[in-house]
Amino acid sequence: MPETDITQEGTPKEKLNLIDAIAIIVGIVVGAGIFRTPSLVAANTSSDFMFLLTWVLGGLVSLIGALCYAELTTAFPNTGGDYHFIRKAYGKNPAFLFAWARMSIVQTGSIALLAFIFGDYMSQLYPLGNYSTILYAALVVVFLTAINIVGIGFGTGTQKLFTLAEIGGVVLIVVAGIFFAPEGAGMSAAGESVLATENQLGLAMVFVLLTFGGWNEAAYLSGEIKSGRGQMVKALVFSIVIITSIYLLVNYAYLKVLGHAAMGQSDAVGADVMQFAWGDTGVWIIGLLVAISALTSANATIFTGARTNYALGKDFPIFSFLGHWNQKASGPVNAFLVQGGISLGLIGLGLITRSGFETIIEYTAPVFWFFFLLVGIAVFVLRKKAPDVKRPFKVPLYPLTPLLFCLSSAYLLYSSVMYTGLGALVGIAVLGLGFVLLIIIRTTETGKSANKEKASLLSDYK
Repeated sequence: MPETDITQEGTPKEKLNLIDAIAIIVGIVVGAGIFRTPSLVAANTSSDFMFLLTWVLGGLVSLIGALCYAELTTAFPNTGGDYHFIRKAYGKNPAFLFAWARMSIVQTGSIALLAFIFGDYMSQLYPLGNYSTILYAALVVVFLTAINIVGIGFGTGTQKLFTLAEIGGVVLIVVAGIFFAPEGAGMSAAGESVLATENQLGLAMVFVLLTFGGWNEAAYLSGEIKSGRGQMVKALVFSIVIITSIYLLVNYAYLKVLGHAAMGQSDAVGADVMQFAWGDTGVWIIGLLVAISALTSANATIFTGARTNYALGKDFPIFSFLGHWNQKASGPVNAFLVQGGISLGLIGLGLITRSGFETIIEYTAPVFWFFFLLVGIAVFVLRKKAPDVKRPFKVPLYPLTPLLFCLSSAYLLYSSVMYTGLGALVGIAVLGLGFVLLIIIRTTETGKSANKEKASLLSDYK
């Protein structure tokens, strides 16, 4: 997040070919969410057709958004990413709110979501009672925060191995669901599904696009693609087509085995499919693979989140306590502790509502889509404010493409506010607290400037 221009740090080397870029993007996007969110999408769609259509629409929205990000990242390359685009387009105050939201809502919400996925699947393997998922989720946050503080990392090799396990889990479910599990095996116990309204469809898209999350980070590869940055367009298009195809295959397998109604009632759809295919052995295999992948993703999020919060402490004096680097631990210990505390608080919010995963999605979604909307509008703003800046890649069909992205973001912002519960209100309130902090910061800065001016006048008078 700090304002460190990439030209001061050196130009990225063009070392990635098209296949490399596609592999990285697919690896970033395909995550543990595909083992949990389909049940929520099923609960908010009216038929098998509408269920599958939401995943196709998710791929289209992601592609449109990725093209907008590709223009911004090639025209205004900076290690700050979204923070830099927002500051460039709107100024320091909205950029501060984004930094605050990333620390208190988005990053910590992602940690809590992954912890809940871990808890849901571990509870299938070894339940700990009525609050099994909550207990597992809290233990994950404490454990991973602790090992990061003492400097015990998973290592890149382990990360790659666990990512492979995650992809392996996806393949296993497709194979088990299509070729081994009896068709409709889970339908008899589920009863009839409730037809969703248009409002529920909007909420279903919130869950779908959460599962597609990550392509905005993938767009930062644009400076490292061989044969020109225009190759990034091919990488994005092919990657999102592949990801959408994977998601459609997995969800077809879920539907084939469980049926629409049973999916909507499941907390671990992958485990349910494997149960019908290979019994308890299948449940153990998929439960372990999903738990490992969620653990790995949570560890990476905790690691990077603490460092962006450390940068926040360096940029804004009010958060200076986050900007301390502990030499002994070789890490930002204060940032880790604050991040872990907020994540545990969000898990506690899930305990209060008795639907932890859904509550955290509600908590993060309005704020997430608000800032996505701002980034989409920034394409228009920066074309007007900085028309002479060289744009190695321009979003095709301008202004229609970024307009579609803005409209979809606005619709998802509306849906995430209007058709969710307590979590959304808490998330909006936390963002409002950031606005209060911003007023305090501006007032303090104004007071300091006035005091300096007064001191200067007194000095001149003497």
